[in-house]
Amino acid sequence: MNPGSLNDKILYLRLQDKDKEAFIKAYDLYLDSIYRFVFFKVGNKEEAEDLTSLVFLKTWDYIQTNKLDEFKSIKALLYKVARNTIIDHYRKQSQKQEISLEQGDEMIDVVDEKSDPFKSLVIAEAFQSLKDKLFELKDEYREVIILKYIDELSVAEIASVLNKSQGNVRVLIFRAVNALKKIAATEKRSNEKPKRD
Repeated sequence: MNPGSLNDKILYLRLQDKDKEAFIKAYDLYLDSIYRFVFFKVGNKEEAEDLTSLVFLKTWDYIQTNKLDEFKSIKALLYKVARNTIIDHYRKQSQKQEISLEQGDEMIDVVDEKSDPFKSLVIAEAFQSLKDKLFELKDEYREVIILKYIDELSVAEIASVLNKSQGNVRVLIFRAVNALKKIAATEKRSNEKPKRD
């Protein structure tokens, strides 16, 4: 279900008054898309489910204690909270990855600084070829492609999620799409091997 902007605006206005029923409706409208966004980032079904639940809890807590003036819509707020929740998740995970190795009487802390938090990302079969190409993009390009073309956020919503101006988001989308086209073109050329007689 692709929620209309009118529904979002009405819910957003009701949520400014901390309306619990409006939040339940927002949950029903956006649960699938927030779950998909989180899953694209973590690649694990159980983690994605847990983090999605946490996103909605954090969003409700935020609504209870803050004014919603800075966001354009409930959708933008949910994606912002989801993005921050994923960042926190990877920070905690990287702290857990510190391994103590015993060498004689000394302890050495080892942290894998080169580990890519998105390397375990697994997406649905329909996106398999896209996934391979997305991994070749830098993180900010990959993120903006997912937000714009997979999760179908507007430029204004993406700007709110990323804390960037709409002009910067448009430039970022343009560059990300061009980078993706170059990757696809390079792959196509490498697959077209000349036939020899």
